[in-house]
Amino acid sequence: MEPLLVWLEGSALGQLMRASGVWAYGVVNLVHILGIATLFGSVLAFDLRLLGLWRRVPLTVLERPTLTLAACGFTVAVASGVTLLSTNGSEYVGNPFLALKFTAIGLGLANIVAAQFLPAWRARAVEPHGPRQRFALRMLGATSLVCWLGAVAAGRLIGYW
Repeated sequence: MEPLLVWLEGSALGQLMRASGVWAYGVVNLVHILGIATLFGSVLAFDLRLLGLWRRVPLTVLERPTLTLAACGFTVAVASGVTLLSTNGSEYVGNPFLALKFTAIGLGLANIVAAQFLPAWRARAVEPHGPRQRFALRMLGATSLVCWLGAVAAGRLIGYW
């Protein structure tokens, strides 16, 4: 990861961020936090439904708005996160929380991909779900919450290393 962080810091984006002053970093950091909040808030609502809360609300009703917001939040968080890393990426070389954050994000994305292959996910519009489907959907929700909460926690701890 070191070559990527060093390259990013030396990139035109990194030079622009460093030349823009402290306010630019602060604004990008705020945008990053808003992206994370949008992502995690949306994921939390949907995953809690997968875990069995709000059973009267069909998954298909909650799915479109929450997953659309989550995708938007993720896009904003990635773009702003790369911009933040470009400012001083080499300072994060060896930071275990950065590696943990990226691992948690990767696992969260892998969980989304894996869901597409589960019969319970494909049959989510048919309610009520059988016990096996409910269990599979709960496992998807629990795994998602652990991954994204882990990413948020690790991201917060990066600055304390």
